[in-house]
Amino acid sequence: MRYPLMQRFTIPVSSGENSRSFCWPGWKRSTLELDGRISSNFRRESYQLLLDLYSEVRSFGHNYFPRPDCPTHAAGVIGAANQNRPNPFIREGISGLEFDSKGIYVASVTKSGCLTVLDFETLYCSVYGPYSSLCEDKTKCVLHICTSRPLDAVRWNPANQDEICCVSRSNNMVHLYDIGYVSTDPIEVLEKGKLKFSLPEAFNGLSDIAFASADKSRLLASGLDGAIYIWDRRLSNLPCQRLNSSFQSPLNSIELDIEDRIIFGANQQGIICAWDLRGGRSSFAFQSHKEDCCPLLTSLKVSSMLEKISALKEQSNILPKEIHSIKLDPSCSYQLAFHLDDGWSGVLNLNNLNVTHVHCPPPPWLDGIDKPVAPCLRRPTWLDSNSVYAVGSSSVNGVYLLDFFPDGSSACNVDNSDAPNSVSVVSKGVGRNRFIPVSDTVLACAVHPQNGTIIAGSKQSSLLMISRTHQTNDEGQPHESC
Repeated sequence: MRYPLMQRFTIPVSSGENSRSFCWPGWKRSTLELDGRISSNFRRESYQLLLDLYSEVRSFGHNYFPRPDCPTHAAGVIGAANQNRPNPFIREGISGLEFDSKGIYVASVTKSGCLTVLDFETLYCSVYGPYSSLCEDKTKCVLHICTSRPLDAVRWNPANQDEICCVSRSNNMVHLYDIGYVSTDPIEVLEKGKLKFSLPEAFNGLSDIAFASADKSRLLASGLDGAIYIWDRRLSNLPCQRLNSSFQSPLNSIELDIEDRIIFGANQQGIICAWDLRGGRSSFAFQSHKEDCCPLLTSLKVSSMLEKISALKEQSNILPKEIHSIKLDPSCSYQLAFHLDDGWSGVLNLNNLNVTHVHCPPPPWLDGIDKPVAPCLRRPTWLDSNSVYAVGSSSVNGVYLLDFFPDGSSACNVDNSDAPNSVSVVSKGVGRNRFIPVSDTVLACAVHPQNGTIIAGSKQSSLLMISRTHQTNDEGQPHESC
């Protein structure tokens, strides 16, 4: 039964020559209750309504005790005292964020050198209790380690959720910590080792990390020398493999596919590279010590792919731009999102190697903003369902929730055709992009894997909680507003 039987009692019966048939559109909710099936369109429309409820609910400053021992807090104090005369040597801002797989903890690293791990439940519940900054009390923080170097990326080991690692663009080591130990020293340190040729100090650092999901001992990191290093921790603390490319450009971001077969890397020249880790047979890259066992699979220049979009090329002068981040869509495995240093975001379809979605925010001067685009790297993220991409704005204080749904109904979809000049931007569906104003410039985003709460790391090293708004009922219990 498709429609309720009450339908025939609610439609007046017409007679005569002027009568015309009436097409009943159907009752979505009743159809859902009778059929017991939730269509993808209904699920997506409902999710779009939930996105309208997102807003910033609280900001948590980086104010841990004892304050003199925290370089991030010291950098914030100096930066606040010299707002009119910014000091380029003061490193400030959250450079990396990530939840563990169950959403129990959220880890962050700062440019000043702090690694912190917070209990998300305590953080979330403090929003609706008496106001007291969680970050004011160090005892409520699971881990707070101050290092002598700026940190640029942080990752949880998917096979061991007590283990967390971070890297820095200022040195060539990977530091691994165990949150179960009450110690500021890492439990293990992985090194790049000596290369066949010497490199300037500025190109010795590491920028991003990726864990192999099938084995907790395998780890990959991208270098500023344009190579990807692979460690098997069971063998040595030195790399067992080095993946090279013909581009001598620093890599900013890497991403490993869900089956641990292909590793993607994005560099400062605006090029996305891909290596096949299988090398002819399973796990060959982790067993062989030859540098050429995993040759470069392909390389794609993002600006060249954007030039194929005729409607975009007519309105903008497309130049090669630095890629800040790449990330695979968890709800659509063939969508690889990229984010450029000018604030543009898009999606590369890995099936046909075409750009299928593009979002071009307005330039700062259009809103009367004369300040240049923030030079800091931005780390966007995907929401876990319906292909929504959360990215901090490069010019104003806010977060974009971009609809990158993989069909023509997306608000950012571009219509690709076989003809070279027949590509045009379309927006014909139910999808909409959202802009959420926040209190500070956002550099990194992470999404809770269960309830969709967004934690954003700001340029002032604070954590911004962006969640669906709640109201309090008569009994004092919070409930979600609709």
